[in-house]
Amino acid sequence: MNSGEADPLLMQGVALCAAIRSRQLSCAELMSACLDQIERLNPRFNAIVALQERALLLGLARQYDDELSGGQSRGPLHGVPFAVKDLELVNGIRTTFGSPLFKDFVPNTDSLMVGRLRQAGAILIGKTNTPEFGLGSHTYNAVYGATRNAYDPSRSAGGSSGGAAVALALRMLPFADGSDYGGSLRNPAGWNNVFGFRPSIGRVPSDGRDLWLPSIGVLGPMARSVADLALLLSVQAGYDARAPLSIDGEGSLFCGPLEAELKGKRIAWGADLGGHTPCESGVLDLCETALKTFESLGCVVEQAYPSYDLEALWRATISLRGWQQGAILLPFYRDPVRRALLTPQALFEIETGLALSAYDISAASTIRTE
Repeated sequence: MNSGEADPLLMQGVALCAAIRSRQLSCAELMSACLDQIERLNPRFNAIVALQERALLLGLARQYDDELSGGQSRGPLHGVPFAVKDLELVNGIRTTFGSPLFKDFVPNTDSLMVGRLRQAGAILIGKTNTPEFGLGSHTYNAVYGATRNAYDPSRSAGGSSGGAAVALALRMLPFADGSDYGGSLRNPAGWNNVFGFRPSIGRVPSDGRDLWLPSIGVLGPMARSVADLALLLSVQAGYDARAPLSIDGEGSLFCGPLEAELKGKRIAWGADLGGHTPCESGVLDLCETALKTFESLGCVVEQAYPSYDLEALWRATISLRGWQQGAILLPFYRDPVRRALLTPQALFEIETGLALSAYDISAASTIRTE
């Protein structure tokens, strides 16, 4: 990077990718800047885990620079440092799922989504911290400990994509991936002042033992700007025959211009769902103040939420979650030695699922449909 040029840590991801393609910024310079930031801040905040050796990562970055010099680009994320949420398999990098059961597990394959990141040119530097098996809205586990909020280390980072959100907020990384069952992308993004986007089910193909009964959970992008979200989603999204319920089409759909006319766009404002989800003092006022900005841009804001028995919906969600999450964890539960290493949250999901009949699950799924 030439003297006087922008600090790469302050640049948005789209601009970083463009600077690398145009050779204004080298992959090695960006890697060095990110690793320096991680070295400075990660010991306090604990967002990045399973970080790979600096010499190895810088060697990869220089290799990617050499490829660009020879006219070869791997894709839109060529040379960009990327740490993957510790629920996704990454070939050669320790993947623990936040559980002592997997504290020494090193996969020899990538998940579908991680394979797309690698194919797009990202350099995978490690993982981002998550609660055990992604269960819960706070990021801590017995393997790596707790991740601290980027703005106040005495407070929670949120979860389950807490490590990803904090790494973004503290500019350790330009992009991050997350996953979301009931807020795991959106909650930590909100608590750390970054963006998290929950796509439609099937938009980002994912692995699983069962490919035919769609989970409530999805994979999606996290970033510091909407344009960066769109770029990462363009890499993550797109049909894959190995995930037969994934949505047809290419991820390049999300590479188009983001500008749009806002006048007349309708925004449904759910507030506290008629008192069903009470909020702390000041939260709703803050949101309603923000909505005035949208109104000033020409949007139409209407208070609206489903006219449905929301308590019944919540009970159905608990049942479906226990069935879906518990089925994955059941083999560990059946082994007394491994059961002793499961958290109360994991035990709750398994035991909720064990108490359900097939007809209970069908009834809960019907409520979800309604």
